[in-house]
Amino acid sequence: MRYSQEKLAEKTKLSVQTIKDIESCRRWVSDGSLTKLAKAFNIPEFQLLLPEKYENDRKYRKPALKSLIALKMKLKNVLDDQFEEAINTGDFS
Repeated sequence: MRYSQEKLAEKTKLSVQTIKDIESCRRWVSDGSLTKLAKAFNIPEFQLLLPEKYENDRKYRKPALKSLIALKMKLKNVLDDQFEEAINTGDFS
């Protein structure tokens, strides 16, 4: 499915500038935006994070999903540690 940035923004309720920033890697996609984009394309969220060469190859979907779940857990642990440190030190910069 091909959408113009304007049509995709309309369909996802994201701004055209947000779409442009995500496409050009000036902004990381939030979980909410990721969900909106996946719904617009009628695909699971994790498929938006797969390298293009794997996106249509079913044999990579299950391992890729497991890898993404593992990555999510690692990131969550790192963020939890950073948050805990910020609370303990009072340094939120």
